[in-house]
Amino acid sequence: MAERLSANPDTQVCLLEAGPPDRSPLIHMPLGIALLSKNKTLNWAFQTQPQANLDGRRLFWPRGKTLGGSSSINAMVYIRGHRDDYDAWGEAVDPIWSYDNVLPLFKAMESNHRFGDDAFHGGQGELHVSDLQTHNPLSDAFVEAGEQAGFPRALDFNGQTQEGVGPYQVTQYKGRRWSSARAFLSKAIGRPNLQIITGARATRVIMEDRKAVGVTYAAGGKLVDVRTRGGEVILSGGAINSPQLLMLSGIGDPTELKALGIPVVVDLPAVGKNLQDHLDITVLHLANDRTSIGIAASFIPRAVAGAFSYGLRGSGFLTSNVAEAGGFVKSKPSLDRPNLQFHFLPTLLRDHGRVTSFGYGYTLHICDLMPKSRGRIGLASADPLEDPFIDPAYLSAPEDMQTMIEAVKIGRKILSAPAMAAFSKTEVEPGPSAQSDADIAADIRRRAETIYHPVGTCRMGRDPESVVDPALRVRGVQGLRVVDASVMPTLVAGNTNAPTMMIAERAAELILGKTRLTTQAEQEAEAVLQ
Repeated sequence: MAERLSANPDTQVCLLEAGPPDRSPLIHMPLGIALLSKNKTLNWAFQTQPQANLDGRRLFWPRGKTLGGSSSINAMVYIRGHRDDYDAWGEAVDPIWSYDNVLPLFKAMESNHRFGDDAFHGGQGELHVSDLQTHNPLSDAFVEAGEQAGFPRALDFNGQTQEGVGPYQVTQYKGRRWSSARAFLSKAIGRPNLQIITGARATRVIMEDRKAVGVTYAAGGKLVDVRTRGGEVILSGGAINSPQLLMLSGIGDPTELKALGIPVVVDLPAVGKNLQDHLDITVLHLANDRTSIGIAASFIPRAVAGAFSYGLRGSGFLTSNVAEAGGFVKSKPSLDRPNLQFHFLPTLLRDHGRVTSFGYGYTLHICDLMPKSRGRIGLASADPLEDPFIDPAYLSAPEDMQTMIEAVKIGRKILSAPAMAAFSKTEVEPGPSAQSDADIAADIRRRAETIYHPVGTCRMGRDPESVVDPALRVRGVQGLRVVDASVMPTLVAGNTNAPTMMIAERAAELILGKTRLTTQAEQEAEAVLQ
């Protein structure tokens, strides 16, 4: 957003970022992701409310808190989702959000090192998308095992067909992370019409007569106001922080706001509702050799060699995003498209890497791509510096548990195929004793976690119950938009990084007048705003 808008010299842009600049070497070295989950300087490190269907556990929700946001701390997997996701948006919101109309936006942003310019990819954009510089042999074995288990090999998850197993492409350039800050913001730094303020946590939107005229932010123990000059305020805080900031500003459910003593400016009950996320379960194996990336004294020579390789040539295992391969499959044959996603890691990973797992092994993540459960973001306090109330309500829809049980069975089927079985010493999670559906369900309640894709809490739509209209303008307010994953009406079937960048691309076009809604949608939106 900041790059696209400031490319117009007549537009003045002020970008506020709660976290620091993206200078940490842990950001730019891909395997640094293993330590970012513990870094509270660069990570919001949220906690959910206790989850009734997950043994009352509070789940850890990492989100990026630096320039580039979560694209600076994620696993860099480049996935757009399924074409049906966007066609559903086009039908429910506006045709500009349908697959055929957003594909050109994806292509324009992308510089794909394998495919270049073709029917589904771009070769001239700022966002570098590449194959991994170096990958572990176990990732090849996983893809082969998937084929042995009866799943097709996918040549391009973002092409004609999503279904199948294969290696992931990543947002990297020459073995380094290529975040949205590196791809877009770096080229805009130095423009006289762009001001970037880091360490600035937004605390409220300044409202005058139901019009957004600025933002108050906290920095250095002080509150500072920054005001527009007749322009707009754009919230890009993500599915957690954007609804929180709206509610702190008096835009939301009146009952909740009044209970905390917040004056109601706009009665908009849908703010914070419709929270969706991909719940994920893992199958872990100890390995019978040292092929994987391990935490052991015997791995030290490889670690030293990898450090030299990374520093001198931008190659070696330190360029790994860890989630090297994966796939999309159906939990049952009757489905018309995949509803499960794999992320295969040639290492042992527990609790987002916050628990050290010694030895050699591998981990298969499996998530439900189309969950029925819906949660919400709320306010835990009127204090803008406190974390919000986060309740994803995982597995509140009973059918989601059955999908997760099938996911574990399919994951085990792949890992027991000859290509992977050759490397296995034993399954350690869920473990050989967990065989019945009841046993598997109990393990899911004990261990399932987020795979980091919360969306939907500022849903866009044509209907007056949505939070933002098809042009992402907050209903009942002038001069205020939300541009981030919170506007997604439904989850995409895949990782959310690339789709969020696409949303920003579309929003910039709408703001700059380079595209318009359909006539009917425009009329409906204007009527609601009036």
